[in-house]
Amino acid sequence: MGGHEYDRPFLYFERAGNIMAEQGKNLYAIECKKITKTFGQVVANDEIDLNVRYGEILALLGENGSGKTTLMNMLSGIYHPDSGQIFIGGKEVKINSPVDAMNLGIGMIHQHFKLVEAFPAMDNIILGTQGKKEKNKVTSEKIKAISQTYGLEIEPEKYVCEMSVSEKQTVEILKVLYKGAEILILDEPTAVLTPQETERLFQILRKMKEKGCAIIIITHKLQEVLAISDRVTILRKGKSIDTVETSSCDAQKLTELMVGRPVSLEIERPIMENRETILKVVDLTVNKSDGSKAIDDISFDIRKGEILGVAGVAGSGQKELCEAIAGLLPASKGAVLFNKENLLGKTPSEIIEKGVSMSFVPEDRLGMGLVASMGMTDNMLLKSYQKGKGPFISRKPARELADSLIKKLGIVTPGTETPVRLLSGGNVQKVLLGREIESSPSVLITAYPVRGLDINSSYTVYDLLNEQKKKNVAVMYIGEDLDVLLELSDRIMVLCHGKITGIVDAAKTTKEEIGMMMTGENRSEDKEKEAQA
Repeated sequence: MGGHEYDRPFLYFERAGNIMAEQGKNLYAIECKKITKTFGQVVANDEIDLNVRYGEILALLGENGSGKTTLMNMLSGIYHPDSGQIFIGGKEVKINSPVDAMNLGIGMIHQHFKLVEAFPAMDNIILGTQGKKEKNKVTSEKIKAISQTYGLEIEPEKYVCEMSVSEKQTVEILKVLYKGAEILILDEPTAVLTPQETERLFQILRKMKEKGCAIIIITHKLQEVLAISDRVTILRKGKSIDTVETSSCDAQKLTELMVGRPVSLEIERPIMENRETILKVVDLTVNKSDGSKAIDDISFDIRKGEILGVAGVAGSGQKELCEAIAGLLPASKGAVLFNKENLLGKTPSEIIEKGVSMSFVPEDRLGMGLVASMGMTDNMLLKSYQKGKGPFISRKPARELADSLIKKLGIVTPGTETPVRLLSGGNVQKVLLGREIESSPSVLITAYPVRGLDINSSYTVYDLLNEQKKKNVAVMYIGEDLDVLLELSDRIMVLCHGKITGIVDAAKTTKEEIGMMMTGENRSEDKEKEAQA
């Protein structure tokens, strides 16, 4: 590529669309041979082989802890391999830093966006580039040219804080393309997108593929893997198991390759009779710290033996709704009635003292749910220590509970005293969910309980929630995967900008209809009444 780093966009445009013609369709953009990376005694990557061609989309699949992130971090210059070789465009390279990666044309788009909210799109896109500062008009024209080449729609002067999640992701893609990336790595890119936004992203990726870009996409959503990728590389326990043509696979085969054994991909939806309302939310309004409304005058109910799914783009009020119901966040208006008793204004401990059995599984597992530096035993105590009598606390029941959960849920840990921060994401979630379920709740509130979990761990969580449903527990499930929401839930409530845009029967609606409601379009009143029946 050559030249000053800031001149890379010019060189890139000269080559855009000609990469395959110049270098050959079968030339690997990236080729990893026998890549090994260890952390102490843990072998994260064990002689992994991986390759992706120019003009190809490769999906990378694997359970939590299989080594996907470690491998991508070495390609993006964050980690360095202990042994093995990396080839870019057929030439062996050493990637010692993210700057090296970008100079080699590698750009990584992380699941959690790395943008400055107070800056407009254009400033975020050019942030970190070197050389003389160009006039805004010239920079804007460059960004516009890249946007037109790949069908990326963005307003360069619009501030990031005013953008939707989809727009922010577009800025992230533009940012790496502006710096000359022709090899893109995307980590869970559809986690918070609507179906319509996901399809728009896929259209962009397909156009980038046509222009000769090499794309690696990491996702746990198998239907998306089948829809967008050309080939799939599967990692298991730090090893590369196989690379297969997507056209020759289905979700079942991919799952078996990931897990190493047959796994059922069916989500049960047991039908419970005579469900009565146990929790009723009436005219609830919750304000943000700046005074704006996070939840705006909403009303709904949850019934015993029901899973009420909650859908919405990120930031639609899901977090504030959960915390208000659980007594963690004050409400400015309304009521939360548990068996007709208003819980608003009471602290979580007061709610427990009232005999209200409610469990909350927050989205921030190690921030709000568990203490990262504590082991399982002490994290079990956090839920029960107040029930103890006298000045001394017995750790024996908590240790027995921890041992029981390890066996029951298949939690992988060196021991009950091992800090939970050292466990994988799937095991951390099992610890948290298991603790809350063992308290025998009447209402279970779960916020993104499978976020970032592999498919095997995710289905374990779905089974646990259905077990609670069969025990007549009322479950509120806030999720991102609409396919799962439609299979798991009895009803789905859709939030948009803090308002309810529909409550529908999950068995009688579609992903596209949910997606429209997520953008603010109301479902017909007849359909909503049908769901309430």
